[in-house]
Amino acid sequence: MSQINKEEWKQKIMEALTQVFDPEIPVDIVNLGLIYDLQISDEGDVYIKLGLTAPGCPVVDDLVYTVEQVIKETVPAKKVDVDIDLETPWSPLRMTPEGREKFKKLYGYDIVEMWVQTYGLPAQEQKS
Repeated sequence: MSQINKEEWKQKIMEALTQVFDPEIPVDIVNLGLIYDLQISDEGDVYIKLGLTAPGCPVVDDLVYTVEQVIKETVPAKKVDVDIDLETPWSPLRMTPEGREKFKKLYGYDIVEMWVQTYGLPAQEQKS
């Protein structure tokens, strides 16, 4: 088997995942900052860790399935492992600038500014 170009795979996967939208906020999971981790093994196994905008999200299984399918359609992965991280709370501070812009256009306000005004900036990720 030829050597896997991990960087190329990562790029392709991240690009493809911009087509997957969060069920709660109609912005894609990449620009929302919901991809906490993405690893590709030398054997072609893909591991991805996702956060959720809302814990107890009722469509989490659909999201996992969709992410798996998108990855399988994008790269010839041998195995795709999607992990949902329920420990690490998502916040708008994880959003990309593009994600913030999309959100602003949709809702008419900057979620990050509002978050900072409400909660302040996190001091070295405090444990809740």
